[in-house]
Amino acid sequence: MNPVDWKTRAGFPTPAAAAFGDPPHILGWDVSGTVEEAGPGVHLLAPGDEVYGLVWFPRPGGAYAEYVAAPARQFARKPAAFDHVHAAAMPLAGLTALHALTDAADVRPGQRVLIHAGGGGVGHLAVQIAKHLGAHVIATARAPRHDWLRELGADEVVDYTAVRFEDAIDPVDVVIDLVGDGYDRTSTRSLDVLEKNGLFVQVAPIVPPDLAAKAGDRQIRVTPAILVDPDGPGLNRLANLADSGELVVAVEKTFPLSRRPKHIDSASRTTSPANWC
Repeated sequence: MNPVDWKTRAGFPTPAAAAFGDPPHILGWDVSGTVEEAGPGVHLLAPGDEVYGLVWFPRPGGAYAEYVAAPARQFARKPAAFDHVHAAAMPLAGLTALHALTDAADVRPGQRVLIHAGGGGVGHLAVQIAKHLGAHVIATARAPRHDWLRELGADEVVDYTAVRFEDAIDPVDVVIDLVGDGYDRTSTRSLDVLEKNGLFVQVAPIVPPDLAAKAGDRQIRVTPAILVDPDGPGLNRLANLADSGELVVAVEKTFPLSRRPKHIDSASRTTSPANWC
């Protein structure tokens, strides 16, 4: 269950919300399980195979259900190192981190990469992938997560509640922004830590519309907002990292299927950000 799940359920304008019609809906996009049946023309998957995937995103995926049907290319073999719970926690967050660091940033060995919200769902995976790519990894996070992030591969960790991150680190080549300007102008302040010709990778949804213009004045590049999509080869790459011991995924809590928030209804909708949690 990722932020996009509960924000979509609450009625906020997420990338997925526009694809839903009138409620009720079955939510969810991350899955891990066993193939029950393969359709005509499917040769790479067979009944009994253990797979995981990101289904149909950002269209309705129906993953909060006992069975899911989706194109074979949206699945990959489940990492042997993970059980189904941990495998199901990786597709959306893992592919977001992978796309940001490889497709958008093309991170190379020796580059300095700053990852905001390094202790979060996407962030802790981004820290590990950036380290795998050979980067010098800097993460912002609250102090209780610092030791853990160093274990995952972070070379530097900054407590953004105690210091201004732009005062605490040397210039970087890439910023992966998982926070946005909604918290203490994180996006705008990130321009102060980027080298000339550095790259700001926009993942967070709340980024000021004039950010690209400000960045251009400083000869900093800004990517369009990233929208992750189902990616079988990307899932295979993540699975290989997991099985080689270079990638672990943290699961904060699990819920029985009977408690899944399956339906969006009019009564559940809210317009107050204070109710997001």
